[in-house]
Amino acid sequence: MNHIASTLLVAALLSGPALAQQKADDHSAHHAATPATAAANSADMADGEVRKIDKDAGKLTLKHGEIKNLDMPGMTMVFQVKEPALLDKVKVGDKVKFRAEKAGSGYVVTVIEPAK
Repeated sequence: MNHIASTLLVAALLSGPALAQQKADDHSAHHAATPATAAANSADMADGEVRKIDKDAGKLTLKHGEIKNLDMPGMTMVFQVKEPALLDKVKVGDKVKFRAEKAGSGYVVTVIEPAK
């Protein structure tokens, strides 16, 4: 019985470094999406037009097309913004690309940029 336990212990100790090295080589999980990478992924972006900006409330009214990641058809609606500085990037009448996410009981714009 001791011989079996010793053999299993040695096998576990010898395989540990090999498994650790295998995981250490994969760094993809360490790179979380940033606003820049999210903005670069155009599949996640919806088209819109800025209709109203309320900086005091941190809200933005957009007339938008389909928002695929939310399974939402086009309409005009009010969004919260994740960062108040996003409102400084746009003005009423601008055509934009944006990403919105469900948050609590509403929707939040997390990325916005001028349409090209």
